[in-house]
Amino acid sequence: MRSAFRSCLVACCLFIAGCMSSGDCTSPYANSPQFKGCLFANPPNPLTPPGAGTWTIWSRFIFADKVGTVPVDAVPVRPLTTAQLLALDAQANHVVRLGHSSHLLKLQGKFWLIDPVFGERVSPFSFVGPKRFHEPPLTLPQLPPIEGLVLSHDHYDHLDVPTIEYLAQRVQRYFVPLGVKARLIEMGVPAERVQEFDWWQAGTHAGVQLTATPAQHFSGRTLTDRNRTLWASWVIQSGGQRIFYSGDSGYFDGFKQIGERFGGFDLALMENGAYDPYWPAVHMTPEESVKAFQDLRGKVLYSVHNSTFDLAFHTWQDPLERLANLAAANGIELATPEIGEVLTVGQPRSNKRWWQGLK
Repeated sequence: MRSAFRSCLVACCLFIAGCMSSGDCTSPYANSPQFKGCLFANPPNPLTPPGAGTWTIWSRFIFADKVGTVPVDAVPVRPLTTAQLLALDAQANHVVRLGHSSHLLKLQGKFWLIDPVFGERVSPFSFVGPKRFHEPPLTLPQLPPIEGLVLSHDHYDHLDVPTIEYLAQRVQRYFVPLGVKARLIEMGVPAERVQEFDWWQAGTHAGVQLTATPAQHFSGRTLTDRNRTLWASWVIQSGGQRIFYSGDSGYFDGFKQIGERFGGFDLALMENGAYDPYWPAVHMTPEESVKAFQDLRGKVLYSVHNSTFDLAFHTWQDPLERLANLAAANGIELATPEIGEVLTVGQPRSNKRWWQGLK
């Protein structure tokens, strides 16, 4: 058991660690304000507590015991059909939770995907690595025609090879941070369908305006390509409503800048999971997720980045329970939808603490 776990962690290292390699600095992204010293970088953030060193983190992953990080009971999933999706009001904006940070959106009648991961594991290998807790609420062949696909960064729990290979010719347009286009081309996506964005750059497609906005994170899929591509949060504007998606991020003042620039959001999909004192700069605690949401001037806080993969040391319920308690204490409207649940932006709903009572 320990041997299998160690093998799993070796796989994990390939997407959440890495080392900077030296070489030719020639890059088509050299003019980006985020590109510094041959790599992409976060702006300085003196408020971020110091984290542990890389090998300290991995030693802990390999040798420390985990308790309660994987559910024993079945995570509830609401199965979906293509017919159900097609029947959703074409004059509204809908968000469907697929698991972790993966979402299907129906925006004014057109379907979009955010960071879709349908694969069994978030790993460079099909046989080892963090395995999903539950099946997706629908299969890839059940997806309706996809107009657009948005990626926040290239980590394995957000950019999934089998998913992209299946969707390669089935998505009309891909919206990605700088450098991620080459990843998609390797997976069979036609180059002309991919549009890259630096922070604050915007584009419009099928009546939807998308803006790549700052995030505090990192990138890489091997031990030698750390920060070769950019990471981003996203603003999605459709039918007079604004949706924010945080991607992966530590807490930083960029959230306040985004809130000020866009004047608030009808719905904010906020990262809430895989946090730890060992890496405070790249993921937010529930308390920080609330603070970021308040900075953004959001109306509804929607919890993402949890309930599907074991990526940290907190219990699998901890992000949900802590965020629910904080939202109640601060008078925040919270959305913690079940997998497969449909949320219609701007419509009233009753939120449920579905994880309570599950082991």
